[in-house]
Amino acid sequence: MTITTDLSNPSEPIPADDSEFEAFRERVRTFIVKNAPDLPYRTGTRSPEDDHELALLRTWSAQLYAEGLVGADWPEEFGGRSGADPIEDFIVSEELKRAQAPVPIGAGSLVAHALITFGSPDQKRRFLPRIRSFEDVWCQLFSEPDAGSDLASLKTRATRDGDVYVVEGQKVWSTNAAFAGWGYLLARTDPDAVKHAGISAFVLDLSLPGIDVRPLREMTGTSDFNEVFLDGVRVPAEYLIGVENDGWRVATTSLSEERAGVGGNVAGLRQGFEALRSLARATPAGRRTAADDPLVRQALAGFATRIEIITLLARATVERRRRGEIRVQDAPIGKVSFAELNEEMADYGVGLEGAAGTLAGSDPDAVDGGRWQDELLYAKAYTISGGSNEIMRNILAERALGLPRT
Repeated sequence: MTITTDLSNPSEPIPADDSEFEAFRERVRTFIVKNAPDLPYRTGTRSPEDDHELALLRTWSAQLYAEGLVGADWPEEFGGRSGADPIEDFIVSEELKRAQAPVPIGAGSLVAHALITFGSPDQKRRFLPRIRSFEDVWCQLFSEPDAGSDLASLKTRATRDGDVYVVEGQKVWSTNAAFAGWGYLLARTDPDAVKHAGISAFVLDLSLPGIDVRPLREMTGTSDFNEVFLDGVRVPAEYLIGVENDGWRVATTSLSEERAGVGGNVAGLRQGFEALRSLARATPAGRRTAADDPLVRQALAGFATRIEIITLLARATVERRRRGEIRVQDAPIGKVSFAELNEEMADYGVGLEGAAGTLAGSDPDAVDGGRWQDELLYAKAYTISGGSNEIMRNILAERALGLPRT
């Protein structure tokens, strides 16, 4: 299969010899133009700023599912499509990023993959249709103050009491928890087991008594993350996903799907590169511009080269997924490569602005509306979310290369 990689076109690459995907891409572009909500673009995974934004995002997210652009790999009885191709997911995430249109809000896709693989028939019938219609908004309740990168060290407990589990603990960095009605929860059900072995996964109704959600103000100036306190929350036993103490497998299986969404990352890097090149051309440097400086040109060429490498790695991963092949190293390599290059490009963009780079994004004199300041402040989140880069390197060393644990 021939793969084209024209850096000047952020919608590339696609299989050059397959017109079926060309037609699909055009369908996605047309749908986005007609239906995407008119919302200000913000880098990263951000929460809505008010109820109006939330309503627009829920409608848009439901439209993406209804059109079959998201969730095509679900079972047909729950809205999926037979023969869904992973390249289509890649194209959808690319085109959403290219158009600066939002992805579906919340953790519904994440918990859906957990339910599809491990959920009971009743759980699937109850929750999957409401995820697709966006009657329910979900959040992820995994990380804790002392269990972020080392998630298996979580201390939140779920103790069986008849037909309920009583949950005590605290979660943090929970995006959209302030707006969500449901949570995908990990809690320790066997405190005496080896740490990975004593964890269970649950569906959590966030309206239950004993749940306190507190938004966190971040250095971006927004409150996208939240901390969630759980005090004697009585969770019905029927909300256990899979079997007790098998939550680590449930979580890692669904997270592998989250980390596989590489199309948007590739398109984001390409889009960022074009913006960075435009910034260099518009930034005065003596009688010329920054783009005329050999050192700036070298830096931009270095970014372009790395984007090409990440693009080819991403496409190779997608091609393997099409063949049903999954390598343990694929997701970590893609995740670390994207997060590090994204942060370096954002930092370089702020540096190119010189003294103007110190202005807040809300300042009327900020370059590009403060884009590069916001990109840089948020970039660190990409190195942590979905498994920190340090954990990804441990996976590569221990599981992919077979190196001894230190």
